[in-house]
Amino acid sequence: ASLSVASIMIQAKAQPGVLFALARDKLPLRRILSAYCSVASEPLQVFGNAYSKDSVTNVPASILEKVERKLHHVPYHPVKIIKDRIVHHFQKKYVTRTGNATFAHVDNISPVVTTEQNFDSLLTPPDHPARSKADNYYLNSTTLLRSHTSAHQRDLIRSGLDRFLVTGDVYRRDEIDSTHYPVFHQMEGVRLLTRDELYAGQDGGSAELQLFESDPPCDVETADKQREHTIDAVKMAEFNLKTTVEDLVRDLFGPDIESRWNPCYFPFTHPSYEMEIKFQGEWMEILGSGIMRHPILASGGALNKIGWAFGLGLDRLAMLLFGIHDIRLLWSHDPRFLQQFQSVGVDPKTNVTFAPFSKYPACYKDISFWVPREFSCNDFYDVVRSVGGDLVEKVQLVDKFTHPKTKQDSHCYRITYRSMDSTVTNKDINQLQNNVRERVVEQLCVQLR
Repeated sequence: ASLSVASIMIQAKAQPGVLFALARDKLPLRRILSAYCSVASEPLQVFGNAYSKDSVTNVPASILEKVERKLHHVPYHPVKIIKDRIVHHFQKKYVTRTGNATFAHVDNISPVVTTEQNFDSLLTPPDHPARSKADNYYLNSTTLLRSHTSAHQRDLIRSGLDRFLVTGDVYRRDEIDSTHYPVFHQMEGVRLLTRDELYAGQDGGSAELQLFESDPPCDVETADKQREHTIDAVKMAEFNLKTTVEDLVRDLFGPDIESRWNPCYFPFTHPSYEMEIKFQGEWMEILGSGIMRHPILASGGALNKIGWAFGLGLDRLAMLLFGIHDIRLLWSHDPRFLQQFQSVGVDPKTNVTFAPFSKYPACYKDISFWVPREFSCNDFYDVVRSVGGDLVEKVQLVDKFTHPKTKQDSHCYRITYRSMDSTVTNKDINQLQNNVRERVVEQLCVQLR
């Protein structure tokens, strides 16, 4: 009871659940509440800017620490190598008569965006699940870490660009395994076309070809096109998009790569297309694309153009092309990781296959608890990551149980711990697991079994 408010604040910053512990120790309520209010009101700092917290704030310190890493700028890093190859492809293939690149490349925009940029500018409805706290990292109710590079489409169009690539780190709350990480890197391509550009090279009948319906029926959209566009414009834009992407994929994976297109859905494009490639005998999706929603172009000042966009994950491509088996390796500080890629350039012929420099045994720990009504598995994953960091290789739901009388649900998760650069003892893992158990109770209000 002799603890000061200042000391409580220090402990609360280091371990958010400390206030619960202090309450259990019967520290005076006035002092607990004072400390809690002080910590809760302290703004978040990102790139020197302060962001006030509110009831929506859910970004943990472990995620904010990643903001400064910018793997797509790190020399010899596989993510940067893939980025450079894509930029090189576009700047080599698409040039003016004087040899200047027609596609601009932007890769230094802050990942902190407004909800208007991340959602409203892309026509995401207010009640769309893409806005959920369970899937995004919010600094506060109006600001978040971007969940996609598409958050910058409207603003870049408004700046006057009509052909551009944009690269950046993006943030999504997700499951924990060897291919998922809460931070990854996207590259987006956008091309806007005027009527003359779209129909260039067409035979004499091109004078009759238009971008827009002369009298579009109100609020009528078909599976093939938006209400504003003519079917001719959509088919030509689709052809332009798909040939552009297919050329890129052949440059990255080789001329003999098999690919196919599937219809899909995105709120900000219609129609939308997903590309799959056949890699090592299996079909896998590598990018999404589509014809941009016309209101997005209109809000950017490009009312008289039609546009397409595609987006791909640089981390995923790097893992495929270089044989990297665990996404955590991309975040490794071990110099042996980057050393393997020092000879790799923009030419795919310089590819190397990653050679694991260590393989330490895994340690498995289970945790079971009764889940409250508002439970989100991504909340649980965040707690595990905040305690175990990159020692956590995988978290898997291995059992579910509903009590026959109370109808309460119970979950059992198996946490796989494994270090990528050293051996960890069972004693070390036991301590981590105990910390996970304490933190889960304190932050998620679950009852352990």
